[in-house]
Amino acid sequence: MYAIRTKRVYAPFDPADGRRVLVDRLWPRGIKKEAAALDGWSRDLAPSTELRKRFAHDAGRFGEFRTAYRLELDGNPAALAFARSCEAALTAGNVTLLYAAREETFNNAAVLCEWLQQQTERGH
Repeated sequence: MYAIRTKRVYAPFDPADGRRVLVDRLWPRGIKKEAAALDGWSRDLAPSTELRKRFAHDAGRFGEFRTAYRLELDGNPAALAFARSCEAALTAGNVTLLYAAREETFNNAAVLCEWLQQQTERGH
């Protein structure tokens, strides 16, 4: 069975990544677009600038960030449309959400991945 996964954009390309989508609002430093091997860049799925700055990748604020970001996703028509496209893509392979943050656990892609998994389980 295929899955929605997360991965740092700086990690090497792997064919098992399947569909690779950058989910950060800002382009990652030091990466050329060709080297990123992206299938898409969904800036509109990223947390709002205000939320991103308030979180500032502080693990102590992650709970608050997670709650606020999930509320943003629930109200974002682009996120709901992306969840439907992920559901379709999962019939053919994995979907990998790429992010630039150094922190591999407490980041927007982890929250988005969790949210998408719940959306696709519900059949949205």
